[in-house]
Amino acid sequence: MTTKSNKFGTAPVFLTAISTILGAILFLRFGYAVGTLGFWGVILIILLGHLVTIPTALAISEIATNKRVEGGGEYFIISRSFGLNIGATIGIALFFSQAISVAFYVIAFTESFEFFFNYLLAKYDFVLPRQVISLPVMAALSLLIIKKGANLGVKALYFVVAILFISLILFFLGSTEYAETASSPLAKEQFRNFKSFFVVFAIIFPAFTGMTAGVGLSGDLKNPSKSIPLGTVMATVSGMIIYVFIVYKLTASASIDDLLQHQLIMGKIAVSGSVIVPLGLAASTLSSALGSVMVAPRTLQALALDRAFPSKRINRWISAANPSDNEPKNASIITVAIAFIFVALGDVNAVASIISMFFMVTYGALCLISFLNHFGASPSYRPTFRSRWYLSLVGFLISIWVMFKISTPYALLAAGTMTLIYLYINNYHKQRKDFASLFANSLFQLNRKLQVSLQKRKNLVLHKEWRPSAICISNKTTQHNRAFQLLNWISYKYGFGTYLYMIEDYYSAKNAEQAKLMLNRLIEESDSEENYVYIDTIISPSYTSAIAQAIQIPGIAGMENNMVIFEYNKEKPDNLSKIVENFALVNSGDFDICVMASSMKEMKIKNGIHIWISSFDTENANLMILLSFILLGHPDLKKTRIEIFVACHENEVEESKQVMKKLVLSGRLPISEKNIKIIQRTDEVSTKSIITQKSGNAGLVLVGLREEMIKHEKENIFAGYDELGTILFVHSKDQKAIE
Repeated sequence: MTTKSNKFGTAPVFLTAISTILGAILFLRFGYAVGTLGFWGVILIILLGHLVTIPTALAISEIATNKRVEGGGEYFIISRSFGLNIGATIGIALFFSQAISVAFYVIAFTESFEFFFNYLLAKYDFVLPRQVISLPVMAALSLLIIKKGANLGVKALYFVVAILFISLILFFLGSTEYAETASSPLAKEQFRNFKSFFVVFAIIFPAFTGMTAGVGLSGDLKNPSKSIPLGTVMATVSGMIIYVFIVYKLTASASIDDLLQHQLIMGKIAVSGSVIVPLGLAASTLSSALGSVMVAPRTLQALALDRAFPSKRINRWISAANPSDNEPKNASIITVAIAFIFVALGDVNAVASIISMFFMVTYGALCLISFLNHFGASPSYRPTFRSRWYLSLVGFLISIWVMFKISTPYALLAAGTMTLIYLYINNYHKQRKDFASLFANSLFQLNRKLQVSLQKRKNLVLHKEWRPSAICISNKTTQHNRAFQLLNWISYKYGFGTYLYMIEDYYSAKNAEQAKLMLNRLIEESDSEENYVYIDTIISPSYTSAIAQAIQIPGIAGMENNMVIFEYNKEKPDNLSKIVENFALVNSGDFDICVMASSMKEMKIKNGIHIWISSFDTENANLMILLSFILLGHPDLKKTRIEIFVACHENEVEESKQVMKKLVLSGRLPISEKNIKIIQRTDEVSTKSIITQKSGNAGLVLVGLREEMIKHEKENIFAGYDELGTILFVHSKDQKAIE
């Protein structure tokens, strides 16, 4: 265990960050960038890059001052905000970016020996491979960090940062003939080669990414809540200011040709530059490599401690640490092994572009976390340092946008790879509920604000468009439940559905626990199929009181419920009397009422939906038609057809034909005229017998239901349909308009 005396203060955070920011890219590629794009082009790169890095630095600083950021730094923040499965997915990408960064800085370190490579080429016409130096350097760095760990790395930082700043001071003090003879450096400066902007950006962006390097030391800091914000923000702002001055100095001191042809152009500008600039490059790249090789193993160790990998033995081996100082020895071995592979590639530009893509994913995730915390944080989220939600949003959006601008194929490949990693981890850790509270709380807050806003404005809406917001109360589970199936069809595209499982008893701790268990069971049952219904439970001493409670609360969408669905089994109509008893209660409010008469007979929905309209039941007709078209929106009913039957007396036949034809021609009834059938009836033949004869094989039959019929005939109104399958009796509170 690391003792208090062995832990670090703010200085290592700042030095790790600033030495990575003012690193290899500064010495090797800024001259090329200025030569390619010009002063204003590189200034735009600096501004665009810091529109990502500054919000990220502020986001990390905010999160770090809320609670202790443990080992793994950025990974710890992401995994504890997004959930362990999503966190592990992003954490693996983060680890690879950090491990590849080690290789990148070692490759860049090799370029400080450019004078030696040039000497061999000029003297002996011999091209010495860069790997002759980079691979031994990588080996030495590996032995150093594995044997000595972070403590030696932090001590070395003080030395190399001193050399880095001396080289920068000498660069600013230097002068050239071009600077003395050229006119004002910005007088004729233009933005050149705009088509190459994002190519250059991808190469340059790693120069700005060091601001989070110190966060990886969070587990080794005395006071992370103070050291991380102070060190990170100071390094980010200082780096941006220094870069602006460096670009100005390069523009004023060298021609375009010199900037493009000489990789170490800073050495030609600085005082004693031929010695000090390569030394500064060596110092900066070595310090950056040390910073990355300290941070990457801690990220990998944290991943293993969270069991991110599909083997207990692998997780145990990777997470193992030295007992004396908690150094992640095995994770360091894996890190340097990956770094060796990329060192062998030896291409600075290619590795820089890969790193940019990885870092954009990480920074975008950190900014998104900060943004969501402004809206969905728990009451315990009280950071002493606060960012601004709009800065975090800007950082997130620009990260995603820049990824696709750099390379759309690589961005899609990165997204696809991370999706596959997530699916694999999620499958391995099925028990983890990965939709973390941060997402849920943000959605709850957004939903609350939208509902309050809608409530304030709904009285201003002159014309209310009808759509079903249905509620069903039942003591049956969702499996093989026709009423639940109907709710699901209604809720798929146009409507909203709430299914309440009723426990008929008084509220108590025992019943509350039973309700919780039942809710989990119902959700698991409904997960087996595509479900669009909100499920909950209700405890009430009677069916009547349960209905009275349920119809008074708003639906899940925030709008008031406007439909109640009852259901009974035609073969065992045990609860039909309760439905009849409570019909008047529901009808006293502004509710449409549907009574589903389920049958043991198979519901062959492909046989069509039959709507029965009678001449004396016009109020229910439009609701039945609208409901039928809403049901057709569900994929299960896409091959189903609607047939409308109008039952009328002989003297009403022509009038009924004209009314239905008018509806078809005006487009308000989008159905073929051949699917509308006018059925002439007499007083000797009952409507029920006609319906039974014509719709015996229909998948679903819709029949109008009037209030006065319920009052007079009660349960008998539902009798006489034994030979039919499932029937939906529909009562409309008012006539619905078919637009």
